[in-house]
Amino acid sequence: MTRERLLPSDPVRFIQDCSRRGRILWTFHVNMRLAGRSISRASILAAVEALELVEAYPNDKYLPSYLLLGRAGAETLHVLVAVDVEGDNVRVVTAYRPDAGEWLDDLKTRRAKQ
Repeated sequence: MTRERLLPSDPVRFIQDCSRRGRILWTFHVNMRLAGRSISRASILAAVEALELVEAYPNDKYLPSYLLLGRAGAETLHVLVAVDVEGDNVRVVTAYRPDAGEWLDDLKTRRAKQ
């Protein structure tokens, strides 16, 4: 029996709301990546209010996920967040600083592969 995936009608707003209410989980993977990339949780949380949707992955393995662009001060980040609408929470999967070699100047459009 396959369970229907629940998708938020407005993913950015759902993620922002969960974050404001403390309904945010940090995966083991993101904790390891943040340490290695010198990115703080505080930077990610500070960027929540300025999130922009980059890509949607509604059929991701465990939960629907979204790649987001966030800015907080001089920090610009891509953050991958999985959403659990039924559980009313979000899970930060990974975060990184976008590479200009992979992204156009808007940091939301991938460069064509050469």
